[in-house]
Amino acid sequence: MVERVVDGDTLEVQVDGRTERVRLIGVDTPEVHGQVEPYGPEASAFTKQVLAPGTRIWLEQDVEPRDRYGRLLAYVWLADGRLFNEVLVREGYAQLLTIPPNVKYVERLTAAQREAREAGRGLWALADAASPAQPAPATGAGNEKAGARHATGTPALRYDPNGPDRDCDDFATQAEAQAFFEAAGGPARDPHGLDRDGDGVACESLP
Repeated sequence: MVERVVDGDTLEVQVDGRTERVRLIGVDTPEVHGQVEPYGPEASAFTKQVLAPGTRIWLEQDVEPRDRYGRLLAYVWLADGRLFNEVLVREGYAQLLTIPPNVKYVERLTAAQREAREAGRGLWALADAASPAQPAPATGAGNEKAGARHATGTPALRYDPNGPDRDCDDFATQAEAQAFFEAAGGPARDPHGLDRDGDGVACESLP
């Protein structure tokens, strides 16, 4: 049962009497925390509308059960039999984010994204919509953003967020630094020290 929605692709649910945070497999919605991205609020509102507190859902897991943050990784099935991960992509609220080995429904999600893009739905209607994300390299269990490119124009990562230490001089723009910062665990974690004042925004001096 749904307890609350954190953002477009993350929610908290009751599982066996305890609260678990769930990250939807195979999808990525624009951010609403820290640096708000275009269409992020709309995606979050849609998920909150469909998955209101008390909504009964069914969770299906894939090969990797959790990501490196301890979140459950799952496909969410609705009472009417629809796969919510697929609904998000088909309606243009999320972009495909494929990270092996959790690829059970990659063909369905790919087809849903193609349909959304061709119809110009949601984030695909944005003027700066980028090409669909390519399958990202597995940098560890979970739905990470490393190697992906947002439909809203977030830069692809040049550096491995789990690799050598980086500082603000390594990035050309604040947006690039922010994408790296979030992929490395920000704002909850900042192993590279890019957010000195702890406000969730990395390398604020960059253009």
